[in-house]
Amino acid sequence: MRLNENILLLGKKVVLVPYTSEHVPRYHEWMKSEELQRLTASEPLTLEEEYSMQQSWREDADKCTFIVMDAEKWQAQPRTTEESCMAGDVNLFLTDPGEPSLGEIEVMIAEPSCRGKGFGTEAVLMMMSYVTKLGLTKFEAKIGQGNEPSIRMFRKLHFEQVAVSSVFQEVTLRLTVTERERQWLLEQTSHVEEKRYRDGLSESR
Repeated sequence: MRLNENILLLGKKVVLVPYTSEHVPRYHEWMKSEELQRLTASEPLTLEEEYSMQQSWREDADKCTFIVMDAEKWQAQPRTTEESCMAGDVNLFLTDPGEPSLGEIEVMIAEPSCRGKGFGTEAVLMMMSYVTKLGLTKFEAKIGQGNEPSIRMFRKLHFEQVAVSSVFQEVTLRLTVTERERQWLLEQTSHVEEKRYRDGLSESR
């Protein structure tokens, strides 16, 4: 989605940056993990296919993705490379043309050392707050039944279970953004700064 192609969102624990070709090699290494393939219901891709996928994320109007960076490491640049700061990704899909106010959201914290620190929680909050400008008022998350940490995280973010698929072995959770939820979301993300991506590197040091 070109909406966020040069947008950086600076949070307390994470920094969200657009998914660029520079991030593909590290992302490709992550997705060789059988555990991550299982948790994300993904098939392994070749490096060339991964570059094509990155391009589609950038171009397609119905997808929005950010790479999740470890904010502490990211702030230490230029002593560290951006690739070494990568922790995972957060994605939004506009899956139903008949319901443009609905977005499917997913998050992956791929780096084991970055799990259990609240990175996924902040990344999801930041993504939801960012895309409300698109007029989205409902969010869905489809999570494998065995992925208890992710299910617990979304429930803490006020998502409620609406369906279970025994065929796909996944749970669907939904959040409807009422005025009360919108105010809560604004409070949870009041610290977030929006910057231009490439400018943000020098501004935030």
